[in-house]
Amino acid sequence: MIRKFVVALSLLSAVLFTQAYAEVSVPTSTAITSVTIIDALTGARNNQTVIFEGDKIIAVAPADSELPPAGKSIDGSGKYLIPGLWDMHVHLTYDDAYTEAMPALFLSHGITSVRDTGGLMHKLQPVIKKMRAADALAPRVFFSGPLLDGEFVVYDGDSKPEIGIQNSSVDQARANVDKLKAAGVDFIKIYEMVSPEVFDALVQAGRSHGLPIAAHIPLSMTAREAGPKIDSMEHLRNVELDCGSNAEQLYRERVAILDGHGHGEGPGAELRTKLHTAQRAPAMEQFDEERCAQTIASLGWTLQVPTLRLNTLSLYPPFKRKDWNDLLAKVPDAARPGWDEFKANFDVVRGRWGTAAAEYSLSLVGRMHAAGVPIAAGTDTPIGAALPGDSLHTELERLVVAGLSPLDAIGAATLRPAEFFSLQNEMGAIEVGQRADLVLLNANPLESISNTRDIALVVSKGRLVSLNDLGSGLPIPVLPTKRRITAQFHAAPAIALSVP
Repeated sequence: MIRKFVVALSLLSAVLFTQAYAEVSVPTSTAITSVTIIDALTGARNNQTVIFEGDKIIAVAPADSELPPAGKSIDGSGKYLIPGLWDMHVHLTYDDAYTEAMPALFLSHGITSVRDTGGLMHKLQPVIKKMRAADALAPRVFFSGPLLDGEFVVYDGDSKPEIGIQNSSVDQARANVDKLKAAGVDFIKIYEMVSPEVFDALVQAGRSHGLPIAAHIPLSMTAREAGPKIDSMEHLRNVELDCGSNAEQLYRERVAILDGHGHGEGPGAELRTKLHTAQRAPAMEQFDEERCAQTIASLGWTLQVPTLRLNTLSLYPPFKRKDWNDLLAKVPDAARPGWDEFKANFDVVRGRWGTAAAEYSLSLVGRMHAAGVPIAAGTDTPIGAALPGDSLHTELERLVVAGLSPLDAIGAATLRPAEFFSLQNEMGAIEVGQRADLVLLNANPLESISNTRDIALVVSKGRLVSLNDLGSGLPIPVLPTKRRITAQFHAAPAIALSVP
C-alpha cells in the first residue's frame, strides 16, 4: 500500500514538474542576437539582442547582458536590424492588375506598413478588410478613402481611373468628411481642384474628427497659404509655383482660368494639365532663392512626401537599371503590358518634358531638408512603372541623392510616417514597447542606402516571414517554429544604383 502511494506520488510530481517546466522553459518569444541595430532615434548600436513576443518588442540590450530566455533564436551576427519600412503613398486599388499581389510584394521588400492615399470606398473596403484580418500576413494599412477634389474632378473615371469625388460646396465637403469618418478612414486627402473655401471646410472637418490631413497644394492657393494648414504634402506639387519671382503674376492668371472654367469646357484632368503645362516651366525658370526660402520656411513641420521615385523618372528610368529583367519577372502578368508601353514611349515623354522638373525636385528636397522640413518616403506605386515594395528602395536612393543621409532616409521610411499618425511611441524605432515590425539586412545601410534591398528576414506584426516566392505574389509562408534558426534565407542580392 505504501509502495503504491509512493509510486503515485512520484508520477504526480513528474507531471507537475513537466507542466511547470513547459510553462517556464518554453517561452513563445523570439530573439535576434548579436545584431547591429539601426534606427532614426539612436543611430547605430552594435552587438545587441532584440527580443519580441507577439507584436511587441519586450527587450533590447547588449548581447552580453543577462536576458530572459527566448523560444526561438536568430543569429544576427554580422547583420543589421532596422524598423519595418513604410511606403507613405500607395494606391492599392488604382490598377486591378496589382491589387491581389501587393501585400506579398510589399512584405518581400521589407515594407510592413503602407498609407493608401486615394481609392473609392467600395473598392478599398474589401481590400482593407482582407489585409486587416486577424490571420492575414500583410502590411499594416492606413487609408484615406477617395481624393477629395473640387467641382471638377481630375480622377473622375473618364480620362483617368476613378479615385476622386466632388466637393463643390462647403456643405458637400463637410458631409463627405463625416461619411469618411463613419466609414473608418485613418486620414483624409485633399486634391488640387478645390476652392479655398472648400479647402478650409475640409481641413476644419478633418480636424473636428481628429483625422490627419494629406493634400496636394490646390491650384487655387499658394504653398505658403495652404501648406501650414495640413499635415503632409504630396509630390511637392505646386510648390514651384510659389518659388518663382513671377509667382504673383502666375497666381492671378491661374485663378482667372479656374474661375472662367465652366461645365462642358473639359474635365478636371484636362484643366489641371492645361495649368501645369502653362505655368510649371515658367515658374521654375524664374526661380527666386529668397522667395523660395520664405515658402519653405512657411511649411515649418508640414511633412513632405516628395515621391522622388516618380518625379525623377526622366533622369532615372527603371529600365536602365542593371536588374531590369529581374524586376520585370516580379511584375504581375496582367500589368506587364503597361511596363512595355512605358519603356516604348519613354523617349517621347522625356523629349516633351525634359529633365528640368526632375532636377528641380531633387534640389527642392535638398533645400527643404537643410531647412529642417520633415521628409517621408512614398512612391505612388503602382503608377509610373513602380513595382510595389521595390519602389520604396528606389525612393530611399533618390532621397540620398537629394541630400539626406542614409540614416535620414531610413527615418523617412520609419519614424516620420509614424509621427504623421502620432504613433511614434508604438512604431518607427527599435525600443521596448514598440511594435514588432523589423527588417534584418545582410549589409550596412549606413554605408550604402541600397543595402536596404539586401534582406535576410522580415518580421511583420511579430511573425517571421519567409522570403521564398514573395516577389511573385504567391501566398506567404510563415517560417516554421524551431528552437534555433539562422537568418540565411533566399534574399535578393544588393542592387547597385544605376544612373544613366
